[in-house]
Amino acid sequence: MERLNDEVIRQKLSKLPEWNLEEKLIHRRYRFASFPAAIAFVNRVAEIAEEKNHHPFISIDYKMVTVRLTSWHAGGLTDLDFNEAAYFDTVYAEMTD
Repeated sequence: MERLNDEVIRQKLSKLPEWNLEEKLIHRRYRFASFPAAIAFVNRVAEIAEEKNHHPFISIDYKMVTVRLTSWHAGGLTDLDFNEAAYFDTVYAEMTD
């Protein structure tokens, strides 16, 4: 995958309003009703990360899950990062509706 330029990154971020840019990665914090719900989310998104062989940085703090994405092999952000971010948002919406 090829690293995205700044303009493309801004365009893609505009479609993911809860995500923030920090140097060469994007990140988002998800809030859940309980610790088990947070763990269930991590387990679901782990499946797609493993399937795509694109593993995010994930931290869990009780009912909060923070996800950070980047493509180290490309030296920055790629389409894969934004595709995964959108998938994670879809899973979150399904779990919190």
